Parts: sequence; C-alpha cells; structure tokens
Amino acid sequence: MLFETVPVNSALGAILAHGVRADGKLLRKGRILSREDLSAIAKAGLAAVTVARPGPDDIAEDEAATRIAARLDGANVRIGAAFTGRANLYAAADGVFVVDAVKIDALNSVDEAITLATLAAFTPVRTGQMLATVKIIPFAAPAAAVARAETILDRETLRVAAFAPRKAALISTALPGMKESLLDKNRTAIEARLRTVGSALIFERRVAHETAAVADAIADAKRAGCDPILVFGASAITDRRDVIPAAVERAGGAVAHFGMPVDPGNLLMMGRLGDATVVGLPGCARSPKRNGFDFVLWRLAAGLPVGRSDIAAMGVGGLLMEIPTRPQPRDEPAASIPHAPKIAAVVLAAGLSSRMGSNKLLAQINGAPLVRHAVAAAAASAAKPVIIVTGNDAENVRAILSDLDVAFVHNADFANGLSTSLKAGIAAVPAGCDGAIVVLGDMPGISAALIDKMIAAFDPTEDRVICVATRGGKHGNPVLWARRFFPEIAQIEGDVGAKSLIGAYGELVCEVEAADDAPLVDIDTPQALEAYRAR
Repeated sequence: MLFETVPVNSALGAILAHGVRADGKLLRKGRILSREDLSAIAKAGLAAVTVARPGPDDIAEDEAATRIAARLDGANVRIGAAFTGRANLYAAADGVFVVDAVKIDALNSVDEAITLATLAAFTPVRTGQMLATVKIIPFAAPAAAVARAETILDRETLRVAAFAPRKAALISTALPGMKESLLDKNRTAIEARLRTVGSALIFERRVAHETAAVADAIADAKRAGCDPILVFGASAITDRRDVIPAAVERAGGAVAHFGMPVDPGNLLMMGRLGDATVVGLPGCARSPKRNGFDFVLWRLAAGLPVGRSDIAAMGVGGLLMEIPTRPQPRDEPAASIPHAPKIAAVVLAAGLSSRMGSNKLLAQINGAPLVRHAVAAAAASAAKPVIIVTGNDAENVRAILSDLDVAFVHNADFANGLSTSLKAGIAAVPAGCDGAIVVLGDMPGISAALIDKMIAAFDPTEDRVICVATRGGKHGNPVLWARRFFPEIAQIEGDVGAKSLIGAYGELVCEVEAADDAPLVDIDTPQALEAYRAR
C-alpha cells in the first residue's frame, strides 16, 4: 500500500489518511476522495493532502475485517458490520465467554496489519456485550495475510457458553448461639448470585454444624433434584477431614478439590454426589463483592467443567483484593461496559402522497407494497425495536405490515408535515436505546445490510453520533441520530425533517457510503414509480 503526500488535484479516488476540515465540514480519515471533496479541500487553501492507495495485492480494511470476523461465528456470537476497518463481535446470550488463546495469539502474529482483541477467558457476559474486536490497522491488509488469518480461526475460537437454569440447594450450618440473621444473610447473598446466572434456590436447610446432620441435608437436596448443592459452614473449612468434606463423603459422595488460588475465596471445596456438584462455600460468598465462588458459579451455570485443573488455572487474575487506585470493575456503572449500540428504527409511513395522487406506500414494487420493502429491511437489521409511524390510510398500512415484528405509533397530526411524524416516532423510542435510525417508508432500495453498517458506524467515543447514508459523497437517507439530539428534533416544525441539524453539527457527522444509490432514491411521483419498476 502506498502512503504519500500528493497535490490535491492528484488525490482523486485515494484514501484520505488524516482528517481535514474543508468547506464547513470534517472530512474524516479513511474517506475515498471524490471530486467534490478535492474542490472543498482546495477551497480551504490546502495544496497537498496525505493519502493511501492500496496495491493490487491488498484488501480494503472493511473487507479484510469482515472476512476475518466471519470465521469467528461461534455459538451465541453475533458479528457486527465492519466500519473503518473494525468488526465487533457481541454476545447473543447471557453466559460465559470461552476463547482459545492459542489461536488468538497465532492470529495476532500473522501480520501487524491484523489484530484481534478479546475479553479475558471465562468472563461472564450479557446479551449485547462486546466480546472481541477485529481491527485492521492500516487502510488495507495484504491479501496473503488475510488468507492466512482465515486458516487459523474457526467457530470454536470463541463462543459464549450460555447460562442454563439450575435448581440450587443451600444448606447452612449453625453453632450454638449463632444469630438467625446470619443465616438469613446466607440465603439473601446466594439468591442474588443465582439470579445473575438465571438460576433459582429451590431447597434450603439449616442444620447443626455436625457431619451427620450436614450429610442428611446433602442427601435430601440430591433427592430433591438439586444441582448445585451449596453448603455454608458456621466456621470455615480448614481441612479435607473437616465437617463439610466429611459430610459429603458420608452422604456417598467424594471431595474433588479443596482450596483455590483465588483471593478472596481460597477456602472453597468442590465435591460430587452422583451427578450433582457440592460446593463448600468460603465465608466471602456472603459478600456481594466478587470472589472465588463467582468463578465457580459462572462455569457451573454455563455447563462448563470445574475440575482440579480448571481451578488450578484460576490463579492468574485470581487476586481480587482491591487497592485504592484501582477499584474492581464490578463497581463500574453498567453503561461503562462496552456493548452493541441499542438503536431503534423509526420508519415514517404517514404522509399524504400529494404528488402521487394516491397512497404511494401501497403501490406494488417487485410483488410487495412499497412501504413493506423499507420496513422489512429494518425488521431484518440489528435495529430494535422497529417503530412504524402511521397517519394517512393508517389501517391499510398496518394491515400490510401486521405479520412483521414491528410496533406502531399513530400520528394524528400527519397533515401538518413531516416533522410531526418524525417527532411522534422519536418520542416512541424506548428509554434504553442509544439512538434511532430514521427510515423513509418510500425508499424501496434500503437494505438491512446498509442499516447494520450505519449502526456499526455509530460510536459516541469517536464523535460519530449522526450517521448519514451517502452515495458518491451525496447525503441521503436513512439518518441515525444519537439520543442527545432527540430534544432538538422535538422542536422541529413544518414539513421538514432534521437535516438542518446535520449542518449545525458537522463535526459530529459520519458519512456511511452505500453500495448503490438506494439512499438517494425515493418514490414521490407516478413517473418515479414507473422508472423504479423498470430498473
């Protein structure tokens, strides 16, 4: 790949290496320079510009990232669209992240142009949480390196072992004079932990801190179908011959392992009774803070093995003690955990079709009503929920979309212009969404792939908070808006959309180039309809 500084008039079709402010807007790095871009750069007084030009044996960054990420389609993994050479992978279920570190290291050794970063192995994850990111460092990668990377990776490289509901038992032992409130605390702590992994406590027994009593309780829990069986001792386990290990053996089970290289949590015991796991809990399991029992519970709930070798491998990263300068991640707000953007789709389908003479949204194109094309694309994308704004001829519009997974909001004020429908749709976006992509119902060429690419482009940390679909550098639709702009959208009046905000916030705009002219093609007249049908 060539990387050079050239006269502006020699940069047509090259990749912009560094962002440039020109003609009132920011041209971001990675942009394919058009004639309009070069004209704007020249008007800004720049005589030269730094560009990159892929060679014949190079693969463009987005294609390279897409190809490599596609090899990582493990269980419960969702692959995001590539943008700026980055393809993120997300959890498609709550569970435990499982990764083959040897393959990751091998991939990262292929070529400096190709990188793959992941969460630590056995991290508990939530649906939508980011697991890994493929990043192509320059604007293109050598084709041979991409091909080599593809041979290293497979769908077993990374996956999410999903949590499955477990029926747990809790046995707490007591010594004379022990307060009942301490045993209540045991139950509260365990129930809270079980909820985080989708499991429930169905059996509880409180017994004397004696081997026979504990053994009977363990046997009863096993007969009740419980797995795992959790035992809180009135005093910590100090030896394999202590009360709780001895009770496991008396009940007919065996102690598999005692002690673990995780602090807090060192004094945990693992045992088996038939096909059920028995866990002698360390005292720190009463605390909501992370400890060694969490490491075990996550794996048990996800159906992963927890044998002697697994516990022995927990030492690296097993020191969980807090120091003032570095609090544990559990104390971070949930919003700080990287996750897939939660973007709603708002499809505007309320207009009067005044230039068409009849409701254009019901006109047939390729065997389906016009409006169904845009709505089906939104429904097939990563945008959730999909909100349809109806107005004119609302009953018929709803009828032709009733089989799709969409929600409807009616704009009774539709005759007063586009802004009323836009505001109605934005107002219906759930509070948990980071933004909304606004799709026009009369644009039949819009695809789920384009919508997903726009969602992948959205990144508040990179100031990409208004994402505009383009073709040849020309702005079109859809447009994705971060939630921060919703109050301003709510103030718009008349038969206009929110495009005025694009000019007002030029430095926050990200242009997403489409593969075809879909962002520029809407159906407003009978002539436009016939022309589209003839394509």
